[in-house]
Amino acid sequence: MAMKRVTGLGGVFFKAENVPAMREWYTKHLDIPTEEGGYGLFWWRDDAEPGKRGSTTWSLFKDTTEYFQPSNASFMINYRVNNLDELIETLKNEGVTIVGGIDEYDYGKFAWILDPEGNKIELWEPIDKPFEGS
Repeated sequence: MAMKRVTGLGGVFFKAENVPAMREWYTKHLDIPTEEGGYGLFWWRDDAEPGKRGSTTWSLFKDTTEYFQPSNASFMINYRVNNLDELIETLKNEGVTIVGGIDEYDYGKFAWILDPEGNKIELWEPIDKPFEGS
């Protein structure tokens, strides 16, 4: 059986000139609850494993952030994956541009690639447990 590559949407990140004002606007008008840092979490259940919770992050970044580089886009999409190490190796073999290495945190592993138009994509092998207190 072929490896499942993307399992869901991990997050949507975009740049803002004024993060506090944008945070306030999105909270007031769209009821997106956000933390002081400008991010919010949407919790959901996995259909295949209803006892398992997952999260999708919505986050603002200061417009001067270098986190989206080398892309010039004002947004970045984060996709959830199951086996990041295997996926990155597969993507390398397919000629996909890999940006940096794999970073590991208590909430999961991350790696970045570029699509054909130079948009940076974040791949995340999640550990949702640390967020469950949010």
